[in-house]
Amino acid sequence: MQLHTIDTGFFKLDGGAMFGVVPKSMWVKLNPPDDNNMCTWAMRCLLVEDGNRLILVDNGIGDKQDEKFFGHYYLHGNDTLEKSLNKRGFTKNDITDVFLSHLHFDHCGGSIIRNGDKLETAFKNATYWSHKDHWQWATQPNAREKASFLKENILPIQESGQLKFVSANSTIKAGQTEIITGSDFSSTHQIAVVRGHTDAMMLPVFNYKNKNVAFVADLFPCVGHLPIPYVMAYDTRPLITLGEKSDFLNHAISNNYVLFFEHDPANECCSLAKTEKGVRSEHVFKLNEL
Repeated sequence: MQLHTIDTGFFKLDGGAMFGVVPKSMWVKLNPPDDNNMCTWAMRCLLVEDGNRLILVDNGIGDKQDEKFFGHYYLHGNDTLEKSLNKRGFTKNDITDVFLSHLHFDHCGGSIIRNGDKLETAFKNATYWSHKDHWQWATQPNAREKASFLKENILPIQESGQLKFVSANSTIKAGQTEIITGSDFSSTHQIAVVRGHTDAMMLPVFNYKNKNVAFVADLFPCVGHLPIPYVMAYDTRPLITLGEKSDFLNHAISNNYVLFFEHDPANECCSLAKTEKGVRSEHVFKLNEL
């Protein structure tokens, strides 16, 4: 197996929204904002070479939205999904599986492209994997998340016939967090299912170089979100997120996890250690340094 970082560029989100009830005087040290209180965040994806499979975990914001939409998020940087795949020697047609942690636009926007007036899947030869509970949540969105679930990112996946839902064959519990240990997606790769940020977000875990590399999506957007109370205002069930973060970190410490961050603008990965203040980052490093 080989893991690769896939960079798709940066965007900006409000610092207060990203750190919730944590005072600005504290989070400003973690990700300094601009004059509009906007902080830069990565849209970092993970590419997994696993035998004859080439798995892409999330795919960024895409490029099919209009100028007004992108104007809210200040996209910047030179990296794109296609350029990053090409850098690794691959194209979109080589992808066999697109694993979607959840269907917020900054995680799945690259799933679909515009071809004239048509919306088509970007990965013609891939199976797209989602969670049945999350799919229902996203296609019948609540008012709070409606702006994050864009139907043009989601519905064409099902219409293409390329959609499959992850179905568990075996599970364990880490506190209130469900850990899928066997599924139709993979009998070897584990998946944590969490429900605080949005319903049934999936965090895949890959055994790699004697470590378990966990793609932590929006449970831990960056290293600065490791402290339990650092929960985004975007989370639909913040009290559940608190429990899930604690469960996940305890499980991670016990099972030799490395965390791979999707949104941290500076840090790709970290190892963990128990401290007097709880579980914290031990070392930060790039994935290719593992």
